[in-house]
Amino acid sequence: MSHFSQIRTKIRNLTSLEAALADLGVDWKSGPRPVKGYQGQEETAALVIEQENGYDIGFRLNPETQEYELVADLQYWQQPLSVDGFLNQISQRYAFHTVMAATAQQGFQVAEQQTTEDGAIRLVVQRWSA
Repeated sequence: MSHFSQIRTKIRNLTSLEAALADLGVDWKSGPRPVKGYQGQEETAALVIEQENGYDIGFRLNPETQEYELVADLQYWQQPLSVDGFLNQISQRYAFHTVMAATAQQGFQVAEQQTTEDGAIRLVVQRWSA
């Protein structure tokens, strides 16, 4: 019986996910790689976060939704934040990198960036036209 849990996310861009994890100081390995779980069970993921206890966390692409889901044996979760807290931080940084990539692709540049007391990020972008 599998002990792995799959948690849906709205993450669709692996590059933005990798940048978000790097921002948070999370050490990750690019895949495809096995995510190690209970009694030697494995799942294949596009990105793996190794934990000191030997039970990994991974993100794998769900072919039906085209979104990356978190895959882990939650019984052996060994991160400073809860699963929800971890995903919330990743989601915020992921959204930041996704917006930055989309605005750059459309010719915009960041004119101003502020982080509010509650952790929200406010961006002002501009584009010069000829």
